[in-house]
Amino acid sequence: MTPQKNIRNFCIIAHIDHGKSTLADRLLQTTNTISERDMQAQVLDDMDLEREKGITIKSHAIQINYTSNGEEYVLNLIDTPGHVDFSYEVSRALAACEGALLLVDASQGIQAQTISNLYLALDNDLEIIPVINKIDMDGAMIPEVTDQIVDLIGCKPEEIILASGKSGIGIEEILEAIVARIPAPKGDPEAPLQALVFDSVFNSFRGIIVYYRVVNGVIRKGDKVRFMATGADYEANEVGILKLNMTAKDEVRAGDVGYIITGIKNAKEVKVGDTLTLAKNPSLDRIQGFEDVKPMVFAGIFPVNTDEFEELRECMEKLQLNDASLTFEPETSQALGFGVPLRLPGDVAHGNYPGTTRA
Repeated sequence: MTPQKNIRNFCIIAHIDHGKSTLADRLLQTTNTISERDMQAQVLDDMDLEREKGITIKSHAIQINYTSNGEEYVLNLIDTPGHVDFSYEVSRALAACEGALLLVDASQGIQAQTISNLYLALDNDLEIIPVINKIDMDGAMIPEVTDQIVDLIGCKPEEIILASGKSGIGIEEILEAIVARIPAPKGDPEAPLQALVFDSVFNSFRGIIVYYRVVNGVIRKGDKVRFMATGADYEANEVGILKLNMTAKDEVRAGDVGYIITGIKNAKEVKVGDTLTLAKNPSLDRIQGFEDVKPMVFAGIFPVNTDEFEELRECMEKLQLNDASLTFEPETSQALGFGVPLRLPGDVAHGNYPGTTRA
C-alpha cells in the first residue's frame, strides 16, 4: 500500500499536435508501466477516431509506478484532450489532480488553446510544471518559447524542462519534477468516504463502470455506496486501480484514482461530478467538482419510425456516460413525433464533435 505522501495526481495540458500523447507514451515506457509487447503509438488513445485523427478526444487515467531516491511513488496520469471543443473533458480531469505539465511545442510556441486550458488549471490551484517539447526538431525556437512561458506564468527560465517525447530527452527530469514539485493529496482516510466521479463508461457485460478520485475515506469491495446526486445505493462488486487495464483491489484509499463496478444498468443513475459516499456512514457534504457546461450548439434527432424512439433514448444515455457535456431531454413534436433535442458544446457544424460527421 502506497502512503498518501507518495501519491501524485497530474494531467498534461497542451495544444492539439504539441506531442502530448507521444510524451505520455514515453513516460509509460520509461517507467516500464507498459511492456514492449503492449507498447504502441498513442497507447492511451483507444478510440478509432483518436488514432485516425492523431488527437485525444476522451480523458484516460493510468497509474505509473516510479522510484525516486529509493522511495516508491504512485503517479496517476489523467490524459486530457488538447482541442478546445473537448475542454469539458479537460475540466473534469483537472478537478481530480494536484498538478499539471504545461506542454508547449518548441517550433510553434504558446497557442490559444494552451492558454485556455492553463487558466482552467490555475482556477483549480494546480501546480504547473512547464515543459518545452520537440526541442530536437528543425525550427525549434527554444529561447523565444522560454520567454513566452516566463511571461505567461511568471516562472524562472531554469524551472522550464526541455524535452522531446519522440527521442526521450528530458523524460527523467519530468518524472523527478512531478515527484518534487506536485503536492501530495491531503485527504483523510479515516473520514467518511468522499469520491469525486470524473468519468464513466458503459460495458455491455458489466454495466456502467465509474472512474473516481477518492478525496477522503476508503472504498472497499463489498461496501454499499451511495451516489449523492440521486441517492441511489449500490453494492461495490469490484473496486480497483487503473493500469493499462483495470486491476482489481480490495480497497482504494484517499488520494488515489480508481474504478468501481456495481452492476448499474440505468445511465441516469450516474452523473459526472457527483460524489460517491458510503450508505452506512455517509458524508454530509458533496465535493464541489464541476460546473455544468454551457451548450453552444443545438440539434434535434427524430427517428422516422417512432418505434425506434426508446432505442434512440437508450443510445443517447450511453453516449452521455462517455461525454457528460452532452445534454438532452426527450420531447414530442406534433409534426415529427417523438425525438431527442441535443445540446452540445462543440462545433458540430465543422465535424469537430466526437462521433459526428459533416453534413
